[in-house]
Amino acid sequence: MWETVYSLDVTIFSKFHLLVLAGVFAVVPSLCAQTPAHLKIFPLSEVHRGLKGTAFTVFEGVEPESMEVEILGVLKDNLGPGQDMILARLHGAKAEFTGVVAGMSGSPVYIDGRLLGALSYRIGQFSKEPIAGITPIEQMFEVRDAGALPGAGSKAPITANGPQLQPMETPLVFTGFTQEAVDRFGDRFRALGMVPVAGLGGLDPEAKQPEPLVPGSAVSAVLVRGDIAMTGTCTVTYVDATQLLACGHPITQYGAVSIPMTKANVVATLPSPLNAFKIVNATETVGAFTQDRASAIYGRFGLAAHMIPVTVEIAGAGPAIRARTIHFEVLDNRQLTPNAMLVSVYQSLQGTNNSASEISYRLTGEMRVSTAKGEALPPLQLDAEMAQNDFNPAAINAALYVGERFDKVYQNSVEQPVIMGLRLHVEAVPTRRTAVIETARLSAPEARPGDTVEVETTLRPYQSASRLVRLQVRIPAGTAPGPVRLMVSDGATLDRLLLPAASAQHPLALADTIAQINRSHANDRLYLTMLEHAPQAVLTGGTLSAVPLSMANVLEPLKEGQEMRLTGESAVESSSIEVPEAITGSKVLTLIVR
Repeated sequence: MWETVYSLDVTIFSKFHLLVLAGVFAVVPSLCAQTPAHLKIFPLSEVHRGLKGTAFTVFEGVEPESMEVEILGVLKDNLGPGQDMILARLHGAKAEFTGVVAGMSGSPVYIDGRLLGALSYRIGQFSKEPIAGITPIEQMFEVRDAGALPGAGSKAPITANGPQLQPMETPLVFTGFTQEAVDRFGDRFRALGMVPVAGLGGLDPEAKQPEPLVPGSAVSAVLVRGDIAMTGTCTVTYVDATQLLACGHPITQYGAVSIPMTKANVVATLPSPLNAFKIVNATETVGAFTQDRASAIYGRFGLAAHMIPVTVEIAGAGPAIRARTIHFEVLDNRQLTPNAMLVSVYQSLQGTNNSASEISYRLTGEMRVSTAKGEALPPLQLDAEMAQNDFNPAAINAALYVGERFDKVYQNSVEQPVIMGLRLHVEAVPTRRTAVIETARLSAPEARPGDTVEVETTLRPYQSASRLVRLQVRIPAGTAPGPVRLMVSDGATLDRLLLPAASAQHPLALADTIAQINRSHANDRLYLTMLEHAPQAVLTGGTLSAVPLSMANVLEPLKEGQEMRLTGESAVESSSIEVPEAITGSKVLTLIVR
């Protein structure tokens, strides 16, 4: 079906270009007969200063418009060994008014009706002339043909302190995000050559755009879609019935990708001496981008990209917080997904809060995971009380909590997971629910084996009166006479004693990573732990308490290989109690056993 539809599109494309190119080229080829399969190429070997050509891009709407191109020369090996760039000057009323525009990358350049390449690079930000770099089409076809793919180096400046030759930025439109969210996380995307902007465009996947994609059309890559969206847009260089090439430079240069590909409508082109860019509405999905390489991004029609579905349920308390459910999907890409997930979760939470209000979140949820072979794994559990601290507001801390656990699984170095979905339930309360452990004391300074000892702990909630919390511990029969340490603590302190530290030499497999995260202790519980006089072995699969000396000797090689942590005390959890705040701190007490 897709081939049938795009046969019609290519016919429309041919007629369209016959009209557009008439009177522009000295010799106009018969474009009705010149389908992409018979496309003529202007070889790099024939390029020289003084050649005149025409480029096409969309300034407004969906129809590409022409610009005159004057070839200035060829920069040898500019993009890497054997990867040349063509330098050109743009002419024409719109090109000279807007300058080189973010979103223009990929605009096809023709000389005498033959495809030369794609506008893709610019020099500096305050250039007085619209001078651009052109990626030769031969180098872009290497991506299409999946042969010897170009190497890195496309983002390197010419000089360290002078003007920089860099890819034309890809406008990354954040729809449904606040400017504050974009400001907080924008640098993560700027580092990838994108220009994050809030609200200047959108995504409507239900909108039908009957006009076909042709060379010069705007085309969008979708990072997030749903109640919130993130889309990056550049320009089509080459298209046929099954595939297209765009941008003329990488978006991330990650290589193999799976990103939804949509048509796009340019609402307007905003001129600016600092950062001119296109305001774009992405529309219907037509396929997926599958390659992101140094010379181009490559898409195929009719493919469906895998997306990670996310649901965030907000249960509000009070008029400042509105109960709602937010649905969105995030692309599945090791380089882009963590940042896209982080900012999306943050925006989902940040939108529930009045700017002048304190707020806390009771967060629960799970992430469903399977292996690349389709084997279901136990879900990753999320359970925490998140509140404002001296460094971040509650929404940032909650997003970082989710993001950290997501990254540990998603960026697993042993095996690639398949994330089937993430569901969060958030109870939002307009108060700051934190507390610190202020003091702790024993009900008695001495005890005998078998006795139960009570530990009285003073908690001081934020801007509230202190309160007492009582925990009990039973002294095990057979405990040797002498001092025994008891620790009252938050969950993070206990995790440091009972969970193995990360090791680059011995990374955890996927199932072990999930199991370790699920064993971590909640931050809204107060824990009482006995520190016994016996060695403890902390391994990947769990913690061995009271390890006999003979076994400790057997395990010694694991310690040398950083597969085990051996300590002189065994931490034995005795009791815990849930509290309505995020707890921080610890106190250690000494009990004399008679």
